[in-house]
Amino acid sequence: MALYVLGDMHLSIGTPDKSMEVFSGWEDYHKLLEKNWLKIVKDEDTVVLAGDTSWAMKIENAEADFGFINKLTGRKIILKGNHDYWWTSMKKMNDFFIKNSFNTLNILHNNHYNYDSYGICGTRGWVNMGEEVADEKIMAREVQRLEESIKSALREELIPIVFLHYPPIYGNSYNYDILEVMYKYKINRCYYGHIHGLGHKKAIIGERDGIKFELISSDFLRFAPKRVL
Repeated sequence: MALYVLGDMHLSIGTPDKSMEVFSGWEDYHKLLEKNWLKIVKDEDTVVLAGDTSWAMKIENAEADFGFINKLTGRKIILKGNHDYWWTSMKKMNDFFIKNSFNTLNILHNNHYNYDSYGICGTRGWVNMGEEVADEKIMAREVQRLEESIKSALREELIPIVFLHYPPIYGNSYNYDILEVMYKYKINRCYYGHIHGLGHKKAIIGERDGIKFELISSDFLRFAPKRVL
């Protein structure tokens, strides 16, 4: 049994007009993802998908993408990314999974999932990059969601591991709202995605203030899940 993570799959099986293959390094990425995944992940394993999972605009249009993921080995835990426009209420997503027999898919949203003595926690996060301006209300909600996720794991005496979509640190930009939550609860591992291409050069990888940060975007990982535990 092992725990893996992979961000930014950007699946477009149901929306071929949005394929990432228009970008260098993303050629045949659907096939490459499947090949690498099946080589690494076993049925008893768990994979956290850290946002930007499908390009579909509505959850009904994501059926082909989720069908692709569901057939892959292991349990999958999905959190929201900035391009997951299909994201809706927890009830609607769970009902959609049940209706389509997507029985390996789970949504991470104001909650946590058990993995041995650890709690899989997380949320989307919010922007802290360059000239992008963070919306205070959205930021406050994301901070609350992250804290609730961590607290739910702690209530079961689990060790929280945090997964985000947006990086809490990028170059010289710091998302102190998100970081303060992790400092408060003494989080020592944080995995994030969102960063692509030349942006990888500014990504923070390694320990900062007692937290080990890892970039897990699909193109950075060469479309192979990264082992966490």
